[in-house]
Amino acid sequence: MIFYFSGTGNTRWAAETLAQATGERLLFIPDELKGDTTYALAEDERIGFCFPVHGWQPPHIVRLFVKRLVLTTAAPSLRQHYCYAVCTCGDNVGQTMDIFNSELRTIGLETNSVLSLVMPESYVCLPFMYTDTPEKEQRKIVAARERLEVFCQQVCRREKGIHELVKGATPRLCSYVIGEYFNKRMITDRKFTVDGDVCIHCGKCAQVCPVGDIEFDETPSWKNDSSCTCCLSCYHHCPVHAINYGKITRKRGQYYFGH
Repeated sequence: MIFYFSGTGNTRWAAETLAQATGERLLFIPDELKGDTTYALAEDERIGFCFPVHGWQPPHIVRLFVKRLVLTTAAPSLRQHYCYAVCTCGDNVGQTMDIFNSELRTIGLETNSVLSLVMPESYVCLPFMYTDTPEKEQRKIVAARERLEVFCQQVCRREKGIHELVKGATPRLCSYVIGEYFNKRMITDRKFTVDGDVCIHCGKCAQVCPVGDIEFDETPSWKNDSSCTCCLSCYHHCPVHAINYGKITRKRGQYYFGH
């Protein structure tokens, strides 16, 4: 089975590609968190996790899911099952996978192989962060497609010891200092606004929110209930660019996979 989370579609594409290659179940983490998170593993069933990197760490929603996850198996231990993880990022991942594996160990599991895929940038809520140019988007997608195709074959063969991660120059600083602050202090929906004179009242933002954080009545409003992951799916999917995050995104570009 493959558990995944995705906002703007990069990770969804990776997870769907892996599911097609392996023939295994594809489960969307926000939907799974609404019910029982106990799963019975078939004999020799692989366990896959796919998620984007948020501030050089796994997204909070993914970490919450792992804490609630219960896997049952007839094998002597969970580690008899081949386990892998793929994370997507706009640049580098720091020590995201080290953090993720520390979470997995609490439930008796650990990845056998991991991969990071550099995909088009979608986080634009800091002064120095922008979407990529269309040319750069395409270069990233082509390179990611080629690398994912190879990884799919490796997963199908249950190859172990693959650790192809773009960690960056200062992975510990990014993940454990900057990332810790980012994920504790900067993940919020309170800065989202909508330009009422621009909004066309289509409701697309509410439809694409992966965690159901948007209520729609003529214009969107965010629930402020701590469910937001700041994936920016609402911002990027708005067909008229009516949604902003504070003032900083008003002149920033938009991107989602398949755009």
